[in-house]
Amino acid sequence: MAVEPEAADGQCRLRPFSCELGLLSRPDGSAAFLQGDTSVLAGLYGPAEAKLSKELPDRAALEVLLRPKVGLPGVLERSREQLLRQTCEAAVLGALHPRTAVSLVLQVLSDAGSLLSCCLNAACMALLDAGLPLAALFCGVTCALQPDGAILLDPTARQEQEARAVLTFAIASSDRKVLTATTKGSCSVEEMQQCLAAAQRAAGTIFQFYRDSVRRRYSKC
Repeated sequence: MAVEPEAADGQCRLRPFSCELGLLSRPDGSAAFLQGDTSVLAGLYGPAEAKLSKELPDRAALEVLLRPKVGLPGVLERSREQLLRQTCEAAVLGALHPRTAVSLVLQVLSDAGSLLSCCLNAACMALLDAGLPLAALFCGVTCALQPDGAILLDPTARQEQEARAVLTFAIASSDRKVLTATTKGSCSVEEMQQCLAAAQRAAGTIFQFYRDSVRRRYSKC
C-alpha cells in the first residue's frame, strides 16, 4: 500500500511511503516499509522457547538485530539496535509471555535518509503482523534542523549531511509520548522542542497509514 502523505504542517512534509505485510513465510510476522527511497525489511520470530541463559522470569526476552545493506554490523548498528530494543520493550506487553524469546531482525535494503525512523516503522508493523500484544503502537520520525533553523521532516541522506542537527523520535500512539530519542549535532532546547512538536504532528499521519495498511491486509483474508 502506498501513500503520498499530506504536509504535517505548512512547511514540513513526509516523503511518500508504502508498506507490505506478511511478505516472508518463515517469521511469525514481517513487514517491508519504504519511506522515499529508504526501505527496510523486518521479520519477527516468537514468542518462542528461550535459551536458559537468556530466559527472563517475568517477561519475554526481546532481541533486535539490525543488518546493514552490505558488510557486517558495526558500532552504529549496535547503537541503533539498543534504541530499537528499548522502544519495542516500551510497547510490547512482554509480561504476558514470561520465559519466552522474541527476535526482531531488520534488514536494510536501501538507505536514502531517515533510516532509523524507517527501521522503527518497519518494526512496529512487523509486531502488528505477528499479533503481539502491544500497550500502544509507535512510529519513528526524523527531523533535520537546517543551518537557518528550518525544520525538515523525513530528510534525505543529503539533507541530513547538510543539517546542523538530526533528531529521531520514537512516538507512542496513545498520547504522542516520546518512548526514545536520539540526536546528532547541536541544537538548543527550544529547537529540540520545535522538532518534537513537528514530529508529534507527523505521527498522526503515520498512525493513520498503519491502520489503513492493516485494514487492507485483513480485508484480503
